[in-house]
Amino acid sequence: MIDPPADVCIVTFGCQMNKLDSQLLRGELLRAGFALTEDPDRARIVLYNTCSVRAHAENRVLSHLGAWRRRAGREPEFVLGVIGCMAQRLGGQLTRQFGHVRLVCGTRAFLRVPEYLRRLLAGEGTIVDTATDAPVRFRRAPAVRETPWQAHVSVMRGCDNFCSYCIVPYVRGREVSRPPDDVVRECEALAADGVREVTLLGQNVSGYGRGLPGEPVTLADLLERVNEVPGLVRIRFITSHPRDTSEDLLRAVARLDKVCRHLHVPAQSGADAVLARMGRGYTGSDYLRMTDRARELMPEVALASDFMVGFPGETEADFRDTLELVRRVRFQQSFVFKYSPRPGTRAARWPDDVPDEVKRARNQALLAAQEEVDRRRRSALVGQTLQVMVEGPSKADPARLCGRTGENDIVVFAGPRSLAGCLCRVRVIGATVLTLHGEAAGEVRTPGGAGCPALRERN
Repeated sequence: MIDPPADVCIVTFGCQMNKLDSQLLRGELLRAGFALTEDPDRARIVLYNTCSVRAHAENRVLSHLGAWRRRAGREPEFVLGVIGCMAQRLGGQLTRQFGHVRLVCGTRAFLRVPEYLRRLLAGEGTIVDTATDAPVRFRRAPAVRETPWQAHVSVMRGCDNFCSYCIVPYVRGREVSRPPDDVVRECEALAADGVREVTLLGQNVSGYGRGLPGEPVTLADLLERVNEVPGLVRIRFITSHPRDTSEDLLRAVARLDKVCRHLHVPAQSGADAVLARMGRGYTGSDYLRMTDRARELMPEVALASDFMVGFPGETEADFRDTLELVRRVRFQQSFVFKYSPRPGTRAARWPDDVPDEVKRARNQALLAAQEEVDRRRRSALVGQTLQVMVEGPSKADPARLCGRTGENDIVVFAGPRSLAGCLCRVRVIGATVLTLHGEAAGEVRTPGGAGCPALRERN
């Protein structure tokens, strides 16, 4: 135990996997006797966990690191560290650039942070661990979650796709799938602890199962097993690769009652020439066949995508193909990013030949096209009654509740805070660009089908 407990603040940038890693580390820190705080100014130890997918996230963290130089100079006991993908990519370069950074810990070693912090607090100067041969660990310490009824579960780590622009395989390593029994046990433990919705995570979750010993197992097989876990109400999974989004997977999503009809399958581009240079392994027509089949099986399915504009060699005609794909598929949501070269990737060796002003214009045009698609889709939901899992008070209006449908639409409606974590039927009475507005319409239930305990207490 740490006596007295040293306050640790973890600041997280990036994807859901980064957020889960921070949760896992918080659990390990509590187990080791450290204290946690959300306020970096009062923390004795500040750790930055950030991704390396885009330069913007790294630049933000570099700015933060520089801002701590003065405090580190006047407080010798202060510990500043960087963990995760950025630490894996830059390694000792961080300590050379920022002499006050005392810990750099990569993606395979981040669960050893409590041990390293003990050593630093005992007087060791600097620790850098970016080893790539360490075994992948999926262990979860005592529950540390943003909400008590929702949890992310890592089912695989790493990626074998090596898209030409992507740094993930280099900082996360090759694909390693977690044994299905291990995943199911964690889901059962989470359900017993009050979790009602789990999200299965992987850099390429639709490729789950490759390389596991014994009988072949796929994501569809895993979903089948998690669907049987008592107490769970909803199951989500992200992020899928279009090439691995198989017929069996689509049929499983359509068949299994707890699996949400929401597929995040990044297209990245609608132009065949760009997709080929990206190394994505499919064409625009292939992507459309997959999404059309998803809608044949599940007319209500919500499809989400990522898009990259300004990739090397992208022409105006290529960009028009991407615009057409957004309009044709009618995505529920699109995340749009401007291309930025990532050192170490194949694309970084090519000329970054799309001017920044063109990237910005294409970024805005694609967002506008998605906004128009989404406006029409959300308007069509007005008058419908949807099932919503209540997440808590709305950030924009704390007097109202906020939740999500199975298709991942955000819904705001009036109700008591005690409904957080319950399933409610909500009638949609209005729609804005990002949000549906509604009113409660009918019973509230928990996984067993009974009324929400919080509601029973009020009555």
